[in-house]
Amino acid sequence: QVQVVESGGGLVQPGGSLRLSCAASGRLFSLYAMNWYRQAPGKQRELVAGIRSGGSRNYADSVKGRFTISRDNAKNTVYLHMNSLKPEDTAVYYCNAYYNEQYWGQGTQVTVSS
Repeated sequence: QVQVVESGGGLVQPGGSLRLSCAASGRLFSLYAMNWYRQAPGKQRELVAGIRSGGSRNYADSVKGRFTISRDNAKNTVYLHMNSLKPEDTAVYYCNAYYNEQYWGQGTQVTVSS
């Protein structure tokens, strides 16, 4: 069983930045595909960004050029660096680890508001 724990959410003004962290357990972390999803009130959960074990990345069109996903295998951690935040980025952000099956964290709230 892989444990996934997110941190780093909070309240930020439009145009601001936040860094989310996601720690996942397991000695095979470097082999996990890691993803960030988000779910806004009344909307479906959507994929925001993903990073494969080999380092390749993908992003939703809505966050390209503003968000960056990275990983530190020595720390079993993946990060989501979010810049130029907009009110429409407000959501609960979930970390997902995939290795044979999917594992989810509990989510962290990001609110972008003045």
